[in-house]
Amino acid sequence: MRLRLTPREDSFYGMFADSANNLVTAASLLVELISDGADREAVAEKMRACEHAGDECTHAIMRRLNESFITPFDREDIYNLASLLDDVMDEMEEAADLVVLYKIETFPKDIVKMVEVLERAAELTAEAMPRLRSMKELNEYWIEINRLENQGDQIYRKLLAHLFSGEYDALTVMKLKEVIDRLEEAADAFEHVANTVETIAVKES
Repeated sequence: MRLRLTPREDSFYGMFADSANNLVTAASLLVELISDGADREAVAEKMRACEHAGDECTHAIMRRLNESFITPFDREDIYNLASLLDDVMDEMEEAADLVVLYKIETFPKDIVKMVEVLERAAELTAEAMPRLRSMKELNEYWIEINRLENQGDQIYRKLLAHLFSGEYDALTVMKLKEVIDRLEEAADAFEHVANTVETIAVKES
């Protein structure tokens, strides 16, 4: 039996899972936000609570990192992963906030596809976090996230083309573009999370 002479702080895995599960909730709120007849102010309020919960997760990870002598993988990677998960949450919350601030009531139909990309990316990220403990079965996760990000880019370009087609007045174009930009940034941020997970897995293999 192999004895471990130096204990490793394993609570990080649970905190990363909590942070990722919070993103699943946030992505579901985006789906609700763009639905016809949604109470958008109420949804945005839930999103702000979700963002606050995400901040608490991030701060908990940082505190534990500062308190821990031994960590399950590189301290820099723990910091990066926590920060990038927080970035995803921030982008989604900002998109929701802009929808309410700009009083946007109707959306281009392809925005549904963009939000679906985020919803799937959130689910995959939440499924991947517990596997950090074993560093197994993660390869398909970052490959699929990369595919989703590419799909998101295509949807984003199609949305921009539609916005600038002449169907919308200039002010509406500006408002919608800001929201769509935030959604695209959230998709990019999911890919950054996946890239960091890949880096961690390679180092630990």
